[in-house]
Amino acid sequence: MGNRSEEEDVTNTSETLLLLTTADGSRLRRSNRPPSPATPVLVFSTLVAVCGSFVYGSAVGFSSPAQTGMMDDLSLSLEEYSVFGSILTIGAMVGAIMSGKIADQLGRKWTMGLSQMFCLLGWLAILYSQAVSWLLDAGRLFIGYGIGVTSYVVPVYIAEITPKNLRGAFTNVNQLMIAIGISVMWLVGIVIPWRTLALIGTIPCLLQILGLFFIPESPRWLAKNGQWKDSESVLQQLRGKNAEIYEEAAEIRDYTETLCQLSETGVFDLFQPEYTRSLVIGVGLMVLQQFGGVNAIAFYANSIFISAGFSSSIGSIALVIVQIPFTVLGVLLMDVSGRRPLLMVSAVGTCLGCLFLGISFLLQDLQECKGLSPILALVGVLVFKGSFSLGMGGIPWVIMSEIFPINIKSSAGSLVTVVNWFGSWVITYFFNFLMKCSTEGVCCLTILFVAKLVPETKGRTLEEIQASMNPLTENLA
Repeated sequence: MGNRSEEEDVTNTSETLLLLTTADGSRLRRSNRPPSPATPVLVFSTLVAVCGSFVYGSAVGFSSPAQTGMMDDLSLSLEEYSVFGSILTIGAMVGAIMSGKIADQLGRKWTMGLSQMFCLLGWLAILYSQAVSWLLDAGRLFIGYGIGVTSYVVPVYIAEITPKNLRGAFTNVNQLMIAIGISVMWLVGIVIPWRTLALIGTIPCLLQILGLFFIPESPRWLAKNGQWKDSESVLQQLRGKNAEIYEEAAEIRDYTETLCQLSETGVFDLFQPEYTRSLVIGVGLMVLQQFGGVNAIAFYANSIFISAGFSSSIGSIALVIVQIPFTVLGVLLMDVSGRRPLLMVSAVGTCLGCLFLGISFLLQDLQECKGLSPILALVGVLVFKGSFSLGMGGIPWVIMSEIFPINIKSSAGSLVTVVNWFGSWVITYFFNFLMKCSTEGVCCLTILFVAKLVPETKGRTLEEIQASMNPLTENLA
């Protein structure tokens, strides 16, 4: 009778929300809160955050339309331009290494501001570069550092402020804005010189810096730092003045207090058995995303089309026409179909795109098939980019922001982001010399990886996801 009474008390009392003890989440009490609406504060905060994602996209998209003009104006060789293009990823790796700790120390909001200061300085340095000078590469390095920090903190911030029923779609707006940033650079770069293109890159930096003064800090970061009242106040702003936040606030507090009993982890502590699953999934998705070759296409789309005998301008416009709608479709489907189905479809599509692209280069050597080669190149790039935009572009970042508990989020998130940018550096530096390589094998491996290892996180709170994947509190019950 005593046990039954206690069970009924737990059922009827909203104060007891989580019991975080096992790896499979069998003792994790799930919340039955009704879906939360997209409030004006939540929407505005997300838009300010993804201004940084637009900067990320514009930095990546700058290389392709600017290549010819910069090489002519500044007398750059192919090797020198490859260094300029790839040094962005060197800076991004440095930024990624530091991103987690900075975000923990300064908070998510002001870490975004710091990243945009570096990006702003970088764009101005490129704008005023003359000939082959250290200022050109230093500017690109600064932008790289800024977007390395941004690539971690933006999805984490959005995931931490959004309710579970909107988290996937809102977090994937990060990828949508990256795609829009790339697309704007590709389209505008067709008709304006590269210096003006660099000047345009400063605009979203300034917009985000100004917008940060009007958005709240992450309630989960505030909770982690013991600022309980501020955390609840921010949560109320984000969910709406009349929203009932008690249950969600208590859930965050219970989980955070449980994790506070654990020591902060460093990078080497991540390799403990309890974190293995999260780490394998986070790192694995980033490796597969990058070695599928996406940044090779983003950085050097013009070179691909020219090498295949196709108009670079028409190809760039076609890429934009495909990329944006498919990214929007991914945002809309994220919280409907779930993460896993979108990843599977995306991986199959990128595999086909790489196959078409590889065949197009092989056909260049056959006289009777030369007319088919440019068409296959265009189809391959469009299929790859559309499929990538649907899932593989944004979902690894969404999952990264969901699976790591807050006591390891800074170290684990930094490691995963570094892995992503290291893969990007390898691809972008060597792509001009390995133009005829194809990566369909990596894309096929992605299908198997998602099917076997990646969990579905749709419709679950961050605390539920993290407790089910990491047996962190097994000895604390």
